[in-house]
Amino acid sequence: MFGKQEYELVNGKEVMMSPAHYRHAVTQGNLLNIIGNYLRGKKCRVLSEFKVVFSDKYWLQPDILIICDKSKIKGTYIDGAPDFVAEILSATTYKRDIGIKKDIYEKYGVKEYWILDPRIETVTVYILREGKYILDNVYHNYHSDEWKQLDEEEKKEQSLTLKISLYDDLEINVKEIFEDANTLDI
Repeated sequence: MFGKQEYELVNGKEVMMSPAHYRHAVTQGNLLNIIGNYLRGKKCRVLSEFKVVFSDKYWLQPDILIICDKSKIKGTYIDGAPDFVAEILSATTYKRDIGIKKDIYEKYGVKEYWILDPRIETVTVYILREGKYILDNVYHNYHSDEWKQLDEEEKKEQSLTLKISLYDDLEINVKEIFEDANTLDI
């Protein structure tokens, strides 16, 4: 009805992709712009919804990826693991993003994996260490009323900015990632 249906290949089987919700699209655009502006003039590239071929049985289209090895770029796909992947959760992709996709990214060596949940405005960060993902941290966008409810000790424990482990000097404010993502009452 609205054009070609997109799909990913998981264990040799086609898995249809769902259309993005407004919150998903805004969150994706915000993070893509932040990373893209930072990478301008640098060797790495940020892409969105670009096919990544891990093997003949597994290829995915991450919401956002960073690729630093340009020899992996084959025109219409990436051949092998990107350096960084971010997936944005939705009701229809939640289980796949935190389950099978996380397992695939870990198995094939994606160095860092972010799972963004625009409904509750969190970023869950996994870092690959010795072939296994380790939970690095969960970052939350605190609205003023939520922030006021925290005591001083809880406030000290919170990180309101995060970094992609590839870059020491790219500090991202969690609030900017989710800016305007929940402005529509839908």
